[in-house]
Amino acid sequence: MKAIKTTLVLGMIFLSTLTFGQSNEMMSEKTKNKKKSAQTHFDIMVNMATTNLNYGEAENNLTDYKKSLRGLQAGFSFQAGVTPSFSLVSELYYMRKGGTLKSNNPLTGNESTIRLNSIELPVLARFHIGRIYLNAGPSMAYNFSGNRKFSEGSTKLEFSGSSDGFKRLDASVQVGGGFAIPSKKKSITVDIRYVHGLSDITNGHDIKTRSLLVSLYFSKLWKTNPLAKKQYQETGF
Repeated sequence: MKAIKTTLVLGMIFLSTLTFGQSNEMMSEKTKNKKKSAQTHFDIMVNMATTNLNYGEAENNLTDYKKSLRGLQAGFSFQAGVTPSFSLVSELYYMRKGGTLKSNNPLTGNESTIRLNSIELPVLARFHIGRIYLNAGPSMAYNFSGNRKFSEGSTKLEFSGSSDGFKRLDASVQVGGGFAIPSKKKSITVDIRYVHGLSDITNGHDIKTRSLLVSLYFSKLWKTNPLAKKQYQETGF
């Protein structure tokens, strides 16, 4: 978890630094061209994610035994441009997440790994500042399968109301930002996002998901944007 927080902090510092530079650039661009177009595009996502688990009250005793997992994130992202400075983003993707506890930990004793396969649907508000954007919003995931691995073997996770069972639904909040490099036909975007799970994915054991997503998009902008307000229908970045 320390690695996730450190990477997130460094990423946000990088974005903040760029934001100051882009603010000056944005002011000069406004004097040249007051009408910018709202940007709408559809992207295919295939990325790696760093995930871990939070153990609630037992977290402090387990910090030194925790190890992050690298998971796959694959799906679609749709940005609906409303104005040049505001968009709504909806995504639908598969994601593998979970975490590992090293051997001799006070919870399980032996090394153990929990892996979850889920379908996730975030809905984000995105604010654009020049080429920089910041976004945040709620997300809901459905855990359709998973397994728990020990040194002696692995078992499938049971999704039921029993004390050892897991829950299907996982509510979370996503927050982060990105940087877009525009071109005539496509724009390249780097997106850094932290996902903070709010739901206990077990039946009373207080285990929540945590994820850091670093994504790279190659976006083809819509020439005609039916979602934008009329005054922003002119093309151009």
